[in-house]
Amino acid sequence: MLQLSGQDASFVYLETPHTPMHIGSVGVYDPATAPGGFVRFKDVLAFIASRLGGARSFRQRLVRVPFDLDHPYWIEDPEFDLEFHVRHIALPRPGDWRQLCIQVARLHARPMDLAKPLWEFTIVEGLDNVEGLPPGCFALVSKVHHAAIDGMSGVEMSAAVHDLDATMSPPASADDWSPEHMPNVADLLMRSYFNSLRQPMRVVETIGRSLPGMARLSASVTKGEVSLSNTGLAPKTRFNARVSPHRVFDAVPFRLAEVRAIKEAVADATVNDVILAVVGGGLRQYLEDKNELPKESLTAMAPISVRGEGEKAALGNLVSAMVIPLGTHIADPLERLKYVHNEAVNSKAMTNAVGARSLADYSQLVPSGLAGLAARLYTRVGAANTHAPVFNTVVTNVPGSRVPLYFCGAKMVAMYGTAPVFDSMGLINPVYSYGDTIAISFTADRGMMPDPEKYAAALQSSFDALKAATLGSSASARPKPAPRPRASARPAPASAPKTKPAPKPAPRRKGAA
Repeated sequence: MLQLSGQDASFVYLETPHTPMHIGSVGVYDPATAPGGFVRFKDVLAFIASRLGGARSFRQRLVRVPFDLDHPYWIEDPEFDLEFHVRHIALPRPGDWRQLCIQVARLHARPMDLAKPLWEFTIVEGLDNVEGLPPGCFALVSKVHHAAIDGMSGVEMSAAVHDLDATMSPPASADDWSPEHMPNVADLLMRSYFNSLRQPMRVVETIGRSLPGMARLSASVTKGEVSLSNTGLAPKTRFNARVSPHRVFDAVPFRLAEVRAIKEAVADATVNDVILAVVGGGLRQYLEDKNELPKESLTAMAPISVRGEGEKAALGNLVSAMVIPLGTHIADPLERLKYVHNEAVNSKAMTNAVGARSLADYSQLVPSGLAGLAARLYTRVGAANTHAPVFNTVVTNVPGSRVPLYFCGAKMVAMYGTAPVFDSMGLINPVYSYGDTIAISFTADRGMMPDPEKYAAALQSSFDALKAATLGSSASARPKPAPRPRASARPAPASAPKTKPAPKPAPRRKGAA
């Protein structure tokens, strides 16, 4: 048994029917590289079964302490059933990008069974009319509860089911997994009692570790190295209220080389600065079109990994965060990038002064029962509708592989991200990079963003304006942007598929079947 940290447990306490707390991804694969040029669903099951030993999260389930008197535990699930976690569906014809986005949003909106290992894979075939994709592609939509992984530790699960070539070589090490017995109530209560005795010492240790950081922050402010001018609450927007159970999803890919070229326009700027400036421009256009743009800059929370070298494979979340203004009050895209860069530098200095790990450790000090009760009451009374938000959205950057990856022999051709929204934060922007592409995906509450295609278009427009402002006339000589994953202008009719005539009777379709 392994107990969840306070930070991991908080995602369990925040879980409600309206706010499922899982993250995930949407990988798109070309089966042309697989044996025989196609992938059957039974092949997928056999492949994943052979890789379960590569990540502990696959077969660990939660055990809650009665009345949430203490944080939950992970145990090796004695009732693990692979086919519960791996599902299979297909898009109806024509199988375009918008249909895939709708299906991903539906899958993401459904809470997971907290009495099972907290992950789900859904194979989605029928992507026959998505512009820019080879025929026969299928998608793997993954969901993993945030209590089990953060964006960085999720790499372990991804690595377990991906290869660097199409040969599908078996794992080098044997799978020596064995299930555990479910703990009894008396054992859980006894553990809770002894943990409560140690809690005062944890408080003293955490405060002691944070005091030097607070002193450094005070000195940095005094010297003018750090500014506190933008540390107030964020302006309230349509995204900062109580969320519904419904979601939308979309993604906009860009050439990574172009993003790197853009950052050179501002000294010491980073790829993340460019992405934040693009999100700021996208939000500015989206809200301005609705006559809802605040005069003050919107802000984004950016998670920071605090994993040490020896914690790369550690289960759960090891993250802190910083809040960065997005420059939505600035019309000029280059000036917005400069503003975002300066604010990011200031936010990093504040976080480094205090110590990102110390900030993460404070989550351990909240009593488990109180944390769960507070989360439930916050949702039930609709408190998010009554106060200004701490931040307006989240922008989380997950670096991906620079080399091609293969799932069940099929080559990955695109990767996008999904993430949870919750009361007071109805829009999140996961940023995934893969190969020569970086994509800004987003998950939002459907009531707050009923028109996700308009926000996607605003992000593309924001990027194009920033590219024109920074690269100037040279932009036209650079490679064209990554193809926008949209449906074709003239979808093929159901009686005339895009790749082949309708057979009688229909044989097995290429892709995951």
